[in-house]
Amino acid sequence: MAFVSLKAWRTRSAERAEIAARLKRDLIVALGLTEADALAVNEIACTDPGCPDLETIVLVMRVGAPTRALRIRRPMDAVDIQAIAELVEQDRREEASR
Repeated sequence: MAFVSLKAWRTRSAERAEIAARLKRDLIVALGLTEADALAVNEIACTDPGCPDLETIVLVMRVGAPTRALRIRRPMDAVDIQAIAELVEQDRREEASR
């Protein structure tokens, strides 16, 4: 097991927080959320076959609607415009099916 210094851990943690904040800002605009709505962005380990080691989970919490979990099958730092567009389409499909 490798030793990780506290300084290195804090640096990595700050970088991850900035990536999550940027992604959250982009998703709020792309999904058309209001100030009354909420959004959570997290990176988790994915154990499904064919899935990358890490994936990004987006919880969309709109006022008056059930919370929806949307999945981007890539780590947060690999999420690009195309992945955001696909997530918006996934959100619209799920909302239309309700």
